[in-house]
Amino acid sequence: EVQLVESGGGLVQAGGSLRLSCAASGFTFDDYVIGWFRRAPGKEREGVSCIRNSDGITYHADSVKGRVFLSSNTAEKTVYLEMYDLQPEDTAVYYCAAARGWPGFVDSKCEAHDYHYWGQGTQVTVSS
Repeated sequence: EVQLVESGGGLVQAGGSLRLSCAASGFTFDDYVIGWFRRAPGKEREGVSCIRNSDGITYHADSVKGRVFLSSNTAEKTVYLEMYDLQPEDTAVYYCAAARGWPGFVDSKCEAHDYHYWGQGTQVTVSS
């Protein structure tokens, strides 16, 4: 059974940083891609950053580019999303999701419909 468990959310002041973790189980880690998505109150779900575990290729949304670092640890079966210079508009529930890797990942844009397995989410709140 595929399981994804997020952790690391919390309350942080504007300009601060957080590291979110996505612990995965139930599948061959390097065969999959893992993405981070977020849903802010009243807004649609947004793809934040995605990574292909086999080679570390990543995609970052323009809204976070330059403020995030995404890494994948095969031994730990965990993907880490480090976020810096957080702003109130980053406030959202952050979800990690997984999908079996596909050839078009390099050209994909971290879109939710490509991902089949989802975690429960972790709340990130940024105060001004």
